[in-house]
Amino acid sequence: MTQQPDHAQHVVDQWAAARPDLDASPILVIGRLHRVGLALTSELVHVYSEFGLGEGDFDLLATLRRTGEPYELRPTELMEQTMVTSGAVTKRLDRLERAGLVERRPAQDDRRSRIVALTREGRELMDRAVEAHLANEARLLEALTAADRSTLADLLAKLGRSLGV
Repeated sequence: MTQQPDHAQHVVDQWAAARPDLDASPILVIGRLHRVGLALTSELVHVYSEFGLGEGDFDLLATLRRTGEPYELRPTELMEQTMVTSGAVTKRLDRLERAGLVERRPAQDDRRSRIVALTREGRELMDRAVEAHLANEARLLEALTAADRSTLADLLAKLGRSLGV
């Protein structure tokens, strides 16, 4: 049984007919990555929402949780590790603090600086959410063998390095 061409292959075929002088083959990688990324985001966000979290909230709370005890960072460290602007971090922190999931307090070594820490409620929520998240990610990769996953991870890391990410 032959497989039907996917959207990326269809686009490449169209370009081959319309402009045979162009090499449209990069679309097979870039187009597929883009479409897979959009589909994955939708699947991931669905699980975050089950815990009352948005994508950015999950990212910030997960960053704090995976740092280990005492589950705290400075806002600038959160900004660097989540790769968003200081304004975005502040907005997320305001929302998460109102929800009782994080607390902000002055740093002991520099009273002008602040520390952001997970509350007990935030840690408990993240422990449940990250278990569901990782199970969801495993489900999303079921179509790939362990060898496929390893190869894909290596290739994406190589591409990421070439792009500086």
